[in-house]
Amino acid sequence: MKKKTVSLVLGSGGARGLAHIGVIRWLEEHDFEIVSVSGCSIGTVVGGVYAAGKLDEFEAWMRTITKLDIVSLMDFNWGKGGLIKGDKVMNRLGHILGDLHIEDLSIPYTAVAADISNEKEVWLQKGSLLQAIRASISLPLYLMPIEFNGKTLIDGGVLNPVPIAPTFADHSDITLAVNLAGEISHKIDDFGINQVDISAQEPEEDMPFHRKVSDYFGSLTEKASRIDLGMYDIANQAFDAMQSTIARQKLAAYPPDITVEIARDACGTFEFERTAEMIDLGYERAGHALKHLL
Repeated sequence: MKKKTVSLVLGSGGARGLAHIGVIRWLEEHDFEIVSVSGCSIGTVVGGVYAAGKLDEFEAWMRTITKLDIVSLMDFNWGKGGLIKGDKVMNRLGHILGDLHIEDLSIPYTAVAADISNEKEVWLQKGSLLQAIRASISLPLYLMPIEFNGKTLIDGGVLNPVPIAPTFADHSDITLAVNLAGEISHKIDDFGINQVDISAQEPEEDMPFHRKVSDYFGSLTEKASRIDLGMYDIANQAFDAMQSTIARQKLAAYPPDITVEIARDACGTFEFERTAEMIDLGYERAGHALKHLL
């Protein structure tokens, strides 16, 4: 029997985007063929490694990552533009992907970024895969924006958290969108600062991410110890709320054939140590959304 072809749209949402891996695994195991990928932010990362044939390596790395590993990948930036430079993360991705160009990928791929000066989406469909990913993951306040072809580019989720439009010209059987800004399912605390007494002495493995970063700052310089990361937490919550609203509008205006919804409180934006849980969630939600096609 001929496989059903899928145009896959992978939304933005930080660590929740590891659910994209679970969705892809479900599609692979049930004889669907992904013929194109469009994504922004974490969606460009997962979509890029999939299109490059490196999803196994990426998943293996992410399944081993710890909170301390996440902090160690943060090359803190004391200048303007963002808390983190992003060079360490991109170097690690470079070890997996190599120096690939988008034109060399096995399927059409679009990374969506935002041109902040001109308030426009930018579709990156050729050139360096790593550079396209770097542009699309530049979460405001957190990761420094980059200059690309004379434009200042930031996270594509600012303008389009579920970029369906790049798939319009596809001749696939199904357009499947994975929305990481779904309805809230239960309350979470992204950085652990609202429910944890930070004066208590937590075991290392239970220490909240906010505290780990603060401690790391303190070990670097006296200046760093005075940084209040609470403002980043508030900015992150605001960004999540904004993305959720925009995602609903985009999905209503350009409805895909099927949407896989991941609750926006499924995990915190930087809780990449919960990879296994998010992959399982993506797999389960894909089955729920697509089982009627089997």
